[in-house]
Amino acid sequence: MQLLKSRKKREKFDVGANAIVIFFAILNLFPLYWLFTSSLKNSSDVLKMPPDWWPASITFSNYVEVFQSQPALRWTFNSLFVAGVSTILVVVFSAMAAYAFSKLKFTGKNVLFIVFISSMMVPKEVMIVPLFRISQDLGLVNNLFGMIWPNVATAFGVFLLKGFFDSAPDALREASRIDGAGEVRTFLQIMLPIVKPGIGALFILNFVQVWNDYLWQLVIGQDKEMKTLMVGIATLMQDLNPNFAYKMAGATVAAIPMLLIFILFQQYFTRGISIGAVKE
Repeated sequence: MQLLKSRKKREKFDVGANAIVIFFAILNLFPLYWLFTSSLKNSSDVLKMPPDWWPASITFSNYVEVFQSQPALRWTFNSLFVAGVSTILVVVFSAMAAYAFSKLKFTGKNVLFIVFISSMMVPKEVMIVPLFRISQDLGLVNNLFGMIWPNVATAFGVFLLKGFFDSAPDALREASRIDGAGEVRTFLQIMLPIVKPGIGALFILNFVQVWNDYLWQLVIGQDKEMKTLMVGIATLMQDLNPNFAYKMAGATVAAIPMLLIFILFQQYFTRGISIGAVKE
């Protein structure tokens, strides 16, 4: 009888908790819904009071205008190239460094790891001026690689993946060495598949971070053709043009790639942010 009462209380709590979660989910998704529906309206309908919760007449002319009046395709390519190449390089270098810190033995490993991770406490904004001077001396201003290399030098990926490598049994590495596998083969064929959830989490986190890296991309990409999508769309928002639907379309174009990346890597992202919560 007591067990039945406890189960009923737990079911009531679950219903209430789910209702609260659904409410806040809708609350957080509403800005995206309003952004997308406003991009399908005429400019005069965006500020209409009371508002139309769904466009009275759907039009895609705002998206057409964004790509015809601005080099939006070039901006999109720049953003995808910078975020994609940066993320791939971060994953490669972070995986190798994390494996070394986790599984290899060398003098000063712990001290070096602490110093390495301490760099995470230094905000990137503090280094903007020296980074720009170095990029200028190397001829990387108005260059996509000038936006990429500073984003590769990050300690977060090493910190994240080291936790996954630590959870991998040392017996697997020892067994592969007994079977004659070298360090490179052990790393590529044995250890990397085990840490795939961490790699997925790192990929989505770093991709979104680089995609939204507005300040550094604004400093480096000075010509209009060299701007990324986030910087280019921001210039539309600063324009005195009162066509708000046109600006909403631009903001929607900038948001779509991030949403797609999150959807594709959602399971890895969830696993990544919960690292250390459950001992396997």
